[in-house]
Amino acid sequence: MDRWYGKLAIVTGASSGIGAAVAEALVKEGMEVVGLARRVDKMECLAKRLSHHPGKLYPRRADVTKEGDIVENFNWAISSHGPVHILINNAGVARPTDIIGGDTQDFKRVLETNLLAFVIAAREACQSMIDNGVDGHIININSIVGHYVPIIPLINVYPAAKHGVTALTETLRQELFRQGKKIKVTSVSPGYVKTEILTANGFMKEEDVVSIEAASPYLNSTDVADAVLYVLGTPENVQVTELTIRPVGEAV
Repeated sequence: MDRWYGKLAIVTGASSGIGAAVAEALVKEGMEVVGLARRVDKMECLAKRLSHHPGKLYPRRADVTKEGDIVENFNWAISSHGPVHILINNAGVARPTDIIGGDTQDFKRVLETNLLAFVIAAREACQSMIDNGVDGHIININSIVGHYVPIIPLINVYPAAKHGVTALTETLRQELFRQGKKIKVTSVSPGYVKTEILTANGFMKEEDVVSIEAASPYLNSTDVADAVLYVLGTPENVQVTELTIRPVGEAV
C-alpha cells in the first residue's frame, strides 16, 4: 500500500456502509480521499473522527444520478489534490418493486445509481489517469447478484444493474489492454452485507431486516473494506479482476 500514500482516491456513496468503511480504511493508509454522497453531514462526522490519521477525508455533496455532479466533483478533486489514483465505485440503491407492475422512476433510479454512475465515474477516472500517466486502480463494488439472479421478490432491476457492473469491469479492462495501459480494474462482489441499503430505501422494514440478520450470516462493511485493501495491495504485475467474498454459511 505504500505506493498509494498521499495519493488521491475518490469513493462514491461514502456516507455510510461499505463506502464509509472503505473511505476510512484508505484514510488510515494515508490517502487523500474525496468522498461523494448526498448526505454530506455524515461524511463530515466521519472526517472529524478520522482527523488524527495520516490521510484525510474531504466530504463532497453529490447525487451520482446527475452527470454534472460527478464531473464537477472530479474536476474539483483533481484541481485540489492532483490526478486520480484510485476510484471506488460504490454508490448503490435498491427500490422495492417488481418489473411487471413497477414504476419507471424506480427502474431509472436503480439503473442510474448502480450502473450508469459507475460508467461515468470510471470514464472520468480513466481520463485523469491516462492524461497524467498514472497506473491507477478502479474498483467496482459489485454483488453476488451480479453473477446470478436470486429468488427474492421485489428486487426488480437490481440484479440487471449488477450484472451490468460485471460486464462494465471486463469491458473496461479490455479497453485499457488494447490501449496498452496498466490501469487495473477490479469487481468486488460481496454476499449479504449488513448496511443501510435495505432500510434506507424502504426496501424492507427495519424489524424484518433484524430478523433476517439474526437467522442468517452476513458480512460487515469492514470485511469489504479489507477486501478492497487486499486488492489494492497486490503487486504491480497482479490484477485481480474479480473477487467474490461471502459470509461463512451463506446458503444462496
